[in-house]
Amino acid sequence: MAAKDRFHTIVRIALEKEQWKITDDPLRLDVGGTKFEIDLGAEQLLGAERGKEKIAVEIKSFLSDSPLTDYHAALG
Repeated sequence: MAAKDRFHTIVRIALEKEQWKITDDPLRLDVGGTKFEIDLGAEQLLGAERGKEKIAVEIKSFLSDSPLTDYHAALG
């Protein structure tokens, strides 16, 4: 398992406080028979559900001297 983003735990706790149930941490996907683990360096994707709602959350930090560079790197 890859390292978690520095805000991973904070986001997870905030979701749980809003009654979201964490279902996957990290979220693994199977698309067209190809399996993916969404895991890019220090980022993590987690899945949560509340009632019939489901979400996937990717946590990213913008910590370099250039937030714009971080933003473009996050978008891929």
